[in-house]
Amino acid sequence: MSNQQDNLESKVSDAKQGAHNTLGRDLSGKSAVEVAKTRSPKDMALWGIALVSLIGATLVNYKLPGIWQPANDLWTRIGIIAALIVLAIVCLALTNQGRSFKILLKDASVELRRVTWPSKNETIQYTWQSLLVIAIVAFIVWILDNFFTWMVGVFIG
Repeated sequence: MSNQQDNLESKVSDAKQGAHNTLGRDLSGKSAVEVAKTRSPKDMALWGIALVSLIGATLVNYKLPGIWQPANDLWTRIGIIAALIVLAIVCLALTNQGRSFKILLKDASVELRRVTWPSKNETIQYTWQSLLVIAIVAFIVWILDNFFTWMVGVFIG
């Protein structure tokens, strides 16, 4: 038990140290927001390539078989669509916004290590409480529906 606790404490201290060093910070010392706000001609070109490749991926299935004979094969079209989507993702990952998104994912993984998940008994208890509240609200809505139906029947005749 003590060995497991020591191991857990060392993992927590490593996570805290890593979080302290990288939480919301790029390697250049800028925060993720500052990195995402910076714009450059390279970013605009990469965004343009990504946009063109995604539009091309949507049009491959409709336009390419009429222009290029090998595209009549389904697997060829699937391969071209997949390649265009991968190209778009790679282009977007190379932008400043893509770098800040990677920083965000690292920060989220650090935060997920700190989460205290409910036990099985707590989950079952909360589930039953939720189902009970849902049943009560459903009953109230049913009563209101019947009341308003009766009221409309009285007025309409």
